[in-house]
Amino acid sequence: MKRKTRFSFSTTHLIMLSFLCVVAVGSLLLWLPISSKSGQSVAFVDALFTATTATCVTGLVTLPTHATWSVFGQIVILLLIQIGGLGLITIMGAFSLMLHRKMGLGDRMLLRDAFNLNTLWEIGPFVRRVVLGTLAVEGVGALLYMLVFVPEYGWHGIWLSVFTAVSAFCNAGIDLFGDVSLSAYATHPLVNAVTMALIVIGGIGFVVWWDVLGIIKLIGKRRQPLAHLTLQSKIVLTSTAILLTLGCAAFLAFEWHNPATLGGHSLLNKIQMALFQSVTTRTAGFFTIPQEALTTPSALVSLMLMFIGGSPVGTAGGIKTVTFALLVAKAASAVHGKQRVSLFGRTVRNEAIGKAVAVCMTSFCIMALATLGLTLVSDASVIDILYETVSATATVGLTRALTPTLDTVGKLIVIVTMYLGRVGPISLAVAFTVGASKQNLIENPTEDVSVG
Repeated sequence: MKRKTRFSFSTTHLIMLSFLCVVAVGSLLLWLPISSKSGQSVAFVDALFTATTATCVTGLVTLPTHATWSVFGQIVILLLIQIGGLGLITIMGAFSLMLHRKMGLGDRMLLRDAFNLNTLWEIGPFVRRVVLGTLAVEGVGALLYMLVFVPEYGWHGIWLSVFTAVSAFCNAGIDLFGDVSLSAYATHPLVNAVTMALIVIGGIGFVVWWDVLGIIKLIGKRRQPLAHLTLQSKIVLTSTAILLTLGCAAFLAFEWHNPATLGGHSLLNKIQMALFQSVTTRTAGFFTIPQEALTTPSALVSLMLMFIGGSPVGTAGGIKTVTFALLVAKAASAVHGKQRVSLFGRTVRNEAIGKAVAVCMTSFCIMALATLGLTLVSDASVIDILYETVSATATVGLTRALTPTLDTVGKLIVIVTMYLGRVGPISLAVAFTVGASKQNLIENPTEDVSVG
């Protein structure tokens, strides 16, 4: 008699299912008449789309958030954004800690995989610091927004400030200002500065937070405190600074005389608007200039920045800055005939390089399939479709006005793309490898092939 094979859920399966459950519950809540300003249920596909874009902290919307959803619906969306930014597993772990429940090995492994960490040590304190740090940063951001929004909108400005702060920190890009996002504040220094700061702080990753804070404490106590940064923090901070600077310079160059974007503004305003565009393409989704008005070179730069995205163990999407940096370093090593990849005087493990290749290729395949699908059901231009699919894959939320025009099939394609992009290509590959076989100890014969 054959023994039945027992299916067991891995931590990756549970993480994927947690996002599915949140999307399902959110869709049902948004489908209720109470969630709509009109008092009538919206189409279920739109409720599903909105729940997915909020949970996956993407920002693409088929219906205007401010005009469609009631206060109850907006609260649901905000909760979905917060859950999606931190992850349901993280929030459940935080509640367990609040209830003084002892965290078992299974819980620790689940949280380790949710944060993509390499150790089980100090998981509990790490989760506590992440949640408290998140609430603190969002709270400060909301207070700073109130300085602008309360005088302008009255008491409603408090809700606008809280919603915008959470959405910006979680890199969601969903707002309550209408179809023009933050365009009315394109030249407002405080709104720009707060929004960009929240986006970057949320996108650089929680691990980098504590590393940087630890280095700050060493200032004045040790020589060259920056040398004590971990390799990941050095890669994240360096690559983030380079990409933001190059992106800003590129947008300045390509949009300088464009009357629909930067043309006609002062030098300081041009720099401010170009920098905001560079920051928001790190998967934030807000915009101060219309994306459909960008020149073709600027649109291509935006596509590249969106595909790279933010950094690991944070709220941002994309293939991540560390992945991109490792691929560039590996290519440079191959050109120079080196077998090992070294960054900042440290050798990177081959496993990390292999994971970077897997993440990049899986994301590219998801994007390519989504682009093909939308091409079949939409009459939009290729650049507009690419903008949509890269934005969905990297959970960015920027669109060239294509999202509201999608039919039901198009919306379903984007929904699936946003989910796969948020869950993570490497998690997706692992999750569908049910009952992975044991490592094969027998090696096949080696033979060289021609490359390039």
